[in-house]
Amino acid sequence: MKRFAVIGLGRFGKKLAIALAMSGAEVIAIDKDRMIIEDLRDQVTLAVRLDSTDEDALKAQGVDKVDVAIIGMGERGRAFESAILTVVALKAMGVPLIYARTADLTAGQVFSAVGATDVIYPEVETAQRWAYKLIAPHIEEKIDFAPGYSLARVKAPASFNEKTVMDLQLRQKYNVNLVAIKRDENNIKEKEDGIVNVPMPGTIIYYGDILMVAGSDLDLAKLPQD
Repeated sequence: MKRFAVIGLGRFGKKLAIALAMSGAEVIAIDKDRMIIEDLRDQVTLAVRLDSTDEDALKAQGVDKVDVAIIGMGERGRAFESAILTVVALKAMGVPLIYARTADLTAGQVFSAVGATDVIYPEVETAQRWAYKLIAPHIEEKIDFAPGYSLARVKAPASFNEKTVMDLQLRQKYNVNLVAIKRDENNIKEKEDGIVNVPMPGTIIYYGDILMVAGSDLDLAKLPQD
């Protein structure tokens, strides 16, 4: 299970924390506002009031152990200064992935310069979409065809290598349907065109192939990533 820290619980941060928690992730939600923390306490793993620029306070709550941290603080005055210092503190603690939210391109460049992995521009992408991207980074692209259901491109993980469609039992194990396969260029065999439009039970899948799969967003997110 992935562990997330969402720091700054404004409109975007609060929605993101709840969406991540509803997806089954472990979420530490952090803000300075006591009322916000109390309101969110029962909806995430841990909701705590603290100063996110205080590295010792972050470590005391296990933030140094999370896989991903998302900073949703404001981008003006002291809030922006605190957001920058928070990125620096998280980077020093060794948090692998750090995302910072801002509506300003210049602020985004500053966040990148001090160590943010990527910048979230909420006017472009919703909290729900970012929650899915964070939970399921192995989903390269998806097309929504009904609420909660998608057709997605998934890179075949190492655990799928040289196994047949029958061996993998994608429908039985993961409740998703394999629609087509696009071979990785290193996996194309002689006389193959690189596209398998109708995968058969005996069709072999190789690491790096792109699988077109359909199913619910929750089931797609549970597909193996290694």
